[in-house]
Amino acid sequence: MAQFVVGERDFMLDGRPVRLLSGALHYFRVHEAQWGHRLAMLRAMGLNCVETYVPWNLHEPRPGEFRDPEALGRFLDAVRAAGLWAIVRPGPYICAEWENGGLPEWLTGPLGRRVRTRDAEYLRAVDAWFARLLPQVVARQCDTGGPVIMVQAENEYGSYGSDAVYLARIAELLRARGVRVPLFTSDGPEDHMLTGGSLPGVLATANFGSGAREAFAELRRHRPDGPLMCMEFWCGWFAHWGRAGVPRPPEEAAAELREILECGGSVNIYMAHGGTSFGGWAGANRAGELHDGALQPTVTSYDYGAPVDERGRPTEKFWRFREVLAEWADGPLPELPEPEPVLPSPVRAVVDAWAPAEDVLAALGGAEVEAGGPVTFEELGVDRGVVRYRVAVPGPRRPYPLRVTGLRDRAVVSVDGVRGPVLDTEDAVLGEVAGPASVELWVESLGRVNYGPRLAEPKGITGGLLHERQYLHGVRARGLRLDALEEAGALAKVPFRAVGEAGAEPAAGLYRGTLTVTGRPGDADLALPGWTRGFAWVNGFCLGRYWAVGPQRTLFVPGPVLRAGDNELLLLELEGAPPLLGEGEGAGAPGLYPCAPR
Repeated sequence: MAQFVVGERDFMLDGRPVRLLSGALHYFRVHEAQWGHRLAMLRAMGLNCVETYVPWNLHEPRPGEFRDPEALGRFLDAVRAAGLWAIVRPGPYICAEWENGGLPEWLTGPLGRRVRTRDAEYLRAVDAWFARLLPQVVARQCDTGGPVIMVQAENEYGSYGSDAVYLARIAELLRARGVRVPLFTSDGPEDHMLTGGSLPGVLATANFGSGAREAFAELRRHRPDGPLMCMEFWCGWFAHWGRAGVPRPPEEAAAELREILECGGSVNIYMAHGGTSFGGWAGANRAGELHDGALQPTVTSYDYGAPVDERGRPTEKFWRFREVLAEWADGPLPELPEPEPVLPSPVRAVVDAWAPAEDVLAALGGAEVEAGGPVTFEELGVDRGVVRYRVAVPGPRRPYPLRVTGLRDRAVVSVDGVRGPVLDTEDAVLGEVAGPASVELWVESLGRVNYGPRLAEPKGITGGLLHERQYLHGVRARGLRLDALEEAGALAKVPFRAVGEAGAEPAAGLYRGTLTVTGRPGDADLALPGWTRGFAWVNGFCLGRYWAVGPQRTLFVPGPVLRAGDNELLLLELEGAPPLLGEGEGAGAPGLYPCAPR
C-alpha cells in the first residue's frame, strides 16, 4: 500500500518527492494478449507509470448493454504486475482521436450540444456509467495496494466549454463513487483553456508538444502552487485518410522531453505506444483553426510516431527517449522483453464467396424506417456502419438537379439501379434526374468528430433530398451496424454465392475467404491490393477500416488473432472490389505478410 498526494511543489509518494515518468498506452488499442509485452517495453524505456483513457461508447454500445466492461480492471492488474503506477482518464469525454470522443451515439443523438454541460439528463447518464465503471478503479487505488495514483476529471474541457458547474459536478461524481486518489484536469497552456478547464482545489496540468518553459510559465501564472506536469507531451501525431503524415524527428522530440524534465516537471508521453483503432472506432476532426471546416477522418493505425511503434517494436525515438529518461531513473533500466513472434512467411488469401450489399443488409440490417425526410444514423441506432436511403422521384417530370444537403459523410449513389457518383461533401449534387426514378444512397460515417465545437453532430443525411428546390419526402432508411457481423450465427444468415470469373461480379458486398497459416502464427500485415474502401475481419476480430486513398496501406494483424491452419477473412467492401478468381489468383487477392523489419 502507498500514499500518493499532491504537494505544494512535488508529487509525494509515502512522504518523499517523486517524479512521474509516464507514458500513454490505451488498453483498447492493444490486443489483450500483448498488454504484458507493451508494458514491459514502457518499463524498459525508463517509465514508472502508464496512462490510459476509457472509451464509454466501446463498453456501452447501447443503453444498459455492456461489452467487456471489466477490461479496464484486467489492464490495471497487468499494470501492477509490470511494476508500474497508473493514471486513469475515464472521461466521460476522452477525445483520443476516437469515435465521438468516447461518448455513445445513443446519448449524443438525442442530446446534441447538451452533452458536456450541466444538463441533468446528461449527468444522470454519466453517473450511471461511472457506477458501472469506477468500482474497477476504486478497488485498485494505491492506498489499498493497487497501481492507480491519479484520476482525471473530464478531458481538455477548456478547449470546448466553460461550464464550471459541470466540471465541478464531474469531480463530485468521481468522489461520490469512491475515488480517493488525487484528481486532476489537463488543458492546453492558454488562458481560455486553463480558465475554462480547471477547478479550484484540483491539480491543473498542461498539454503541449514543445516549449516547456513557456508552457509551464503560463501554467504557473494560473496556478502558483502544485507540481508541474505535462499530461500530454505530444511526441508525434496521428494521420488522416488522404493526407500524408508528418513525422517528428527523434532528436527533436528527445530534446523537448529533456526540457520538460529540466524544468522540474513530470511527464506523460502521448503516445508512448499508440496501437491501433480496431473495430472501426477511429474518429474524425474538422479542418481549420477553429475546427469547424471539412471533415478529416483518422486512419486506423494509431502509431502516432510513438517510441514504441504500432507493432510493439522500439523505434529510434525509443532509444533517444531511453537515454534521456535513464538520467532520472532510480536505478539501471530493465532490458527489453523478447519481441513478439512474427508471421514466418507470406500467406495469400483464397476469396471464394461473396454476397451483394443488398443481401447483407436484408440479412443483418435493422428495420427499414420511412419518414417524411431522411432519418439520421443516431435515430436508427447505428454507431459504426452504413445506412441505405431510398427515395422516389415523382413523375412524369423533366430532369432537374438532385441535391443532398447535410451529407455526413460519404454516399455511393445509384439511380434506377445504375451506379452513379460517389458524394463526399455536405452539400452535394448527384446530377440531373428525370422522374419517375428510384434513387439509392449508401451512406457511411467515416468517424464522428472527436474534438472541437462540432462534437456530437449527427451522421447520415442530416438535411434533405431536393429535386430542383422541392424536398422529396417519404424517404426510407435502413441501417447496418458493423457489430451485426460479429454476432453469433450472423454469417449463417448471409446468402453467400461463389465468386465468379475475374470481372464477372459487381462491386460492393461482403467477401469471405481463407488465410492458411503454416507454422507458428505471429504478427502480420494485411494487404488489400485493388480494394477500395471498407472493413476487414480475421477470425471475427475487426481490424478496422481500409481505404485506397492512403496514407495507410496495410492493416496490422496481431499474432494472437491468428491460428495455425485456416483463418477466416471477411471484407465488407463499400465501393469497389477488384476482379477475383475463385482460387485466389486474381490481382486483388488479399495477403498476409510478415511485419517488415524496422
